[in-house]
Amino acid sequence: MAPNTPLPPSPWRFPDALIILLAQGFGSGRLPWGPGTWGSLIGVGWLIALLTLGSATVWIIANLAAVLGAVAICSRAEIVLGQHDPGSVVLDEIVAVPLTFLGPWIALGIWPIGVAGHPIEVCQRFWPELLVGFLAFRVFDIAKPGPIGRIQYLPAGWGVVADDVLAALAAAGVTGLVTFARLN
Repeated sequence: MAPNTPLPPSPWRFPDALIILLAQGFGSGRLPWGPGTWGSLIGVGWLIALLTLGSATVWIIANLAAVLGAVAICSRAEIVLGQHDPGSVVLDEIVAVPLTFLGPWIALGIWPIGVAGHPIEVCQRFWPELLVGFLAFRVFDIAKPGPIGRIQYLPAGWGVVADDVLAALAAAGVTGLVTFARLN
């Protein structure tokens, strides 16, 4: 967009300031030294919040809604900020991190919340997976090997969010291996 060109109106009733606040992870994306890492830390908090739902079905629906909402919010943030995939936009990391927990679920063949019962107990029992999942996610998100790097060129918010979703799914494979090795 050329300087001084007015922005197209937001397709929602949300003010653009709210969109940017959400897209930048409540300011975490504006922190120095690795905004994606700060956003990923908030994503761990989001994962723990999702574990309080206590149901695999509700967890999946909440994650799907979060990812689709992030696509819309990141699309608008790109327009407002005038950049493709701005570094300060970390909502994509926030909504992707919980997907790393699919690894323990698949490795166990059951929803982990049913194993321990309470999110704090789940975090205590699966702390290696939380730590390894966070680190593996950051490695895949930064290195962007293979399709993770290519998918980020999808248009608008789809590209912003899709590479993080793929990075989280790759990290889920790692967390699943950790769970399998620890509990078998």
